[in-house]
Amino acid sequence: MTTAVRRGITAVVTVLVLVALGAGIGVAVGDALGIRVQESGRMHPAEPGIAAVAASVPTPSFTTIDAPATPRFDAAIDELTDATADASAAADQLTLAVAAGTAQDEQNDGYTLTIEGSGVRIDAPTEAGGLRGVYDLAAQIRAGRALTDLEGAYEPSRLPFRMVDIGAVGVTADPEEWRPGTNYSHVSEAFRDVYLADAPYIDEDALDDAFDDWDAFLRTSVAQGYNAVAWPGFIEYVDFADAPDGPVYPDDDPHIARAAALREAFGPFWDRAAELGVDVFLRTDMLALTPALDDYLTKRFGGADTENLELWQVYADALDELYEDQPALDGVVIRIGEAGDIYDTPGWDYYSALTVRSVDAVRAMLDVLTAQAESSGTDVIFRTWSVGIGDVGDMHIDPESYEAVLGGIDSDALIVSTKYTAGDFYSWLPLNETLATGDHRRIVEFQSRREFEAFGAFPNDLGPEFQWALNEVLAANPNIEGIWTWTQDGGPWRAGPMSLYLKSGFWQLYEHNARQAAALARDPDADLPQVTADWAREWFSDDSATVQAIAQAMARSRTAIEQGLYLAPFAESRVSALGLEPPPQMWLFEWDILTGDSATLDVIYAIIGPDRIDEAVEGGRVALGAAEQMRDDIEQTDATTWRDPELRGAFLDTIDYEIDTLGMLGAYREMFLAKGEWHDTGSSEAYHRWQNARDDYVARADAHVEAYEGDVDHPAWNLTAAQLGIDRADRDLLVAWGARILLVLALAWLIIGMLSARTRLVRRPGAAAARAAWIASTRPWRARESTLGMLELDRWLLLIIPGGLLVATRALQTSLLSWTHLAIVFGAWLVFLLVVRVCVGSRSPYPAIAAVGGVVVIRCILTLFALSFTGPGGYWFAFWTEPIARVVYIALAFALFVWAFIAAGWAISMQVGARRATGFVVAGVGAALAVTSFAVAIVGLERALTVWNDEMGLLPWGMARILGITTFLEIPESTPWWAAAVGAVVLGVGVVLSLRMSRRGVRQVGEE
Repeated sequence: MTTAVRRGITAVVTVLVLVALGAGIGVAVGDALGIRVQESGRMHPAEPGIAAVAASVPTPSFTTIDAPATPRFDAAIDELTDATADASAAADQLTLAVAAGTAQDEQNDGYTLTIEGSGVRIDAPTEAGGLRGVYDLAAQIRAGRALTDLEGAYEPSRLPFRMVDIGAVGVTADPEEWRPGTNYSHVSEAFRDVYLADAPYIDEDALDDAFDDWDAFLRTSVAQGYNAVAWPGFIEYVDFADAPDGPVYPDDDPHIARAAALREAFGPFWDRAAELGVDVFLRTDMLALTPALDDYLTKRFGGADTENLELWQVYADALDELYEDQPALDGVVIRIGEAGDIYDTPGWDYYSALTVRSVDAVRAMLDVLTAQAESSGTDVIFRTWSVGIGDVGDMHIDPESYEAVLGGIDSDALIVSTKYTAGDFYSWLPLNETLATGDHRRIVEFQSRREFEAFGAFPNDLGPEFQWALNEVLAANPNIEGIWTWTQDGGPWRAGPMSLYLKSGFWQLYEHNARQAAALARDPDADLPQVTADWAREWFSDDSATVQAIAQAMARSRTAIEQGLYLAPFAESRVSALGLEPPPQMWLFEWDILTGDSATLDVIYAIIGPDRIDEAVEGGRVALGAAEQMRDDIEQTDATTWRDPELRGAFLDTIDYEIDTLGMLGAYREMFLAKGEWHDTGSSEAYHRWQNARDDYVARADAHVEAYEGDVDHPAWNLTAAQLGIDRADRDLLVAWGARILLVLALAWLIIGMLSARTRLVRRPGAAAARAAWIASTRPWRARESTLGMLELDRWLLLIIPGGLLVATRALQTSLLSWTHLAIVFGAWLVFLLVVRVCVGSRSPYPAIAAVGGVVVIRCILTLFALSFTGPGGYWFAFWTEPIARVVYIALAFALFVWAFIAAGWAISMQVGARRATGFVVAGVGAALAVTSFAVAIVGLERALTVWNDEMGLLPWGMARILGITTFLEIPESTPWWAAAVGAVVLGVGVVLSLRMSRRGVRQVGEE
């Protein structure tokens, strides 16, 4: 076998191995993407009903009220007095007597109400029952219904534990903070006006105002039927004075004085809640930290070793101190699944970290903290919200994972809290099946101001869904003992409308859901249509026709939401990707951000499929029709029958806002689905349909922004990501033609190189360069001979043609929009070539240039071919949605990429030998990796990825604005530093291999 044949066989085998490795990488990429689809199995609530609304009865008045003299009854009597405030002089004159037993049983709130003549009497075995009777009496009066309808005996509430968040207590309604609409922080900044940066740390006047705010919220919540509240905070109230090997904070550290000031300031708030029979639970993420506490944990445990029982004892000791100082506190609510900058209060160094990520860590935490709770007579409410984080990432939705994490933890002080949806608070999701498992005490979480459904800015009657879900879990699990209703919290506070519970905006819309959740906790079979009618009569009108119209509008509201904010053929599927379960509303990522990235929109199209595009588009029209009917319902009411003309205007304005938004979203869905169909089929009809829908969307989007930009009650949606997607899509066809032209030219260069090797064509200008590139890239052992005798023009062409083609190809691949991508790619190649050039020294660099340049041309041909169909949009469409095409492309691209370095080394080996040639190439690769990684590290990985993704549009634009790309994808921020270090090591290895050894010693890399 000749040397040439042996080298040829080696080259072929090497390429085949590289292709096989590339195919393996392609399969691994597909597995990492993990895009899987299964049927969702959504909930099946009853169709919303509409109560028969009778004429309102006159408001009675009470001449005497005989009830126990306690703070709780004082508040209840105040509610009753307020309900009868507009009674006329001719109203029925009634008396009320409340006979409540002294038994201390908060769970037994049953009562009996009787009426004899003008006397109303409430008999109850407990104070809780007597109070419930008074509040029900007040609600009956507000609803304009006859008191005789209330007569009878009432069983104790089905669920004794009924918790809320703190609403918008302590939050200042400042329009200037809401107007930009781009602050996606999840921090409420409650009590911001109360806090001072320095001693005495508390503004007393602001504290008094906040207390009034708090008292009003408590009174409303108690009247609705709630008896517990989740108060945000923990770490700021403790000083870890008893921490072993402490102190955590030095004696003069302001954290100590601030914690004492905060306890003194808010202790009366918690005491007032206890006076009204409301339990207070501190609500915190774990691991809660300060810089000083982090240092302490590092010194004592080597870091945040959350599997260490002794670490959690530090927190348990802090809770002991806090409960002893503030006996009105009843426990703590713990979440481990979210953390980061968006939860950090500006100006404070209190923060949390996602460090409780393993089963052992969760169990260690709960073992210690429940033991502390048992000894102190408090409770630990553990939220299963784990959202894909670490080994416990699917605990929230997977019964097996739930059992693995929590099974066997037997403590009466542990309450497990879980969202009723199998995911976040979206529509179309199935019921969370983990609620049917486990032996723990359980509570169910509901959200009344749905963050993902326009932040409660649209009418959205969730009562039937709440009712169906609650009855299902009660039938499956006898350990369900309560609910937690989020009246305000969830998601960013200042990126949506400035609707603040009980104080700003059209908050009555979602107060309706909070009211329904409380009614269902007391009686899961509650008459929700009647609850809706009572709500409408209390807030808007006592005219039966107007109340009926409002009820009708609310009954239509779910159709507008479910069809308008979701694409039904996609939402009905349960999708897995990147180890997570993307939400059914993926095209809105998230809240008010209309996404434009290829990964999301292409996958949505692929799941919907071309056969159901019309169905998906029709859903938008159905939603719009429902919203228009809602407007007609409200418009036809008599304006004079409304309690407040401004509320009627608010109702019409919010539906107009919904109609405008749904019309815009309808055009957008038609646009991106048509674009997906064009990429999928290449159909000119689909392309023209996309163009028409695009023009419709752009016109609607411009009108939407013009109408609502700066409107804090009806804020314009964030359309930045969508516009970036349109900007890229607009270039697809042009780029495709550019790719076709470049592909022809690149193929011509390649063919000239092939033919020049055997014909007189080699004498033509530039043909020698093409010939050298072809030979060097396919038979690199002949690179040196192929570059001998070349003219100066040919030598320049060896650099210019591959370099120019590389830049042009990458520019086209990025739709001419990403300088970052070009800088990284071209910069890395430039560093590699410069290092190799230095290593080669006085020898001719052209064999290596020809080899690398030739492979680069072939690699560019592969990319240009992929771009030539429907441009970059089609390129990425195939990557995300076509597994076979993805594997083939990655296999060839990987093989060519690695072959470029092998070819370079092989070409150089003909000059300096295999070892040194390998060193030259390895040094070049190491230098390229080190320099580019160092540049990314200096900029910051998160910032670099954000800029790159904004330009490329591959992942959701909102990802970087919420938690950050690195957090979502669990990429350590230190990654580029490690990559730079690896590059430096590789560079060092290359340098060592490059050294020329002789009897006289070691010579320099490029020395002759």
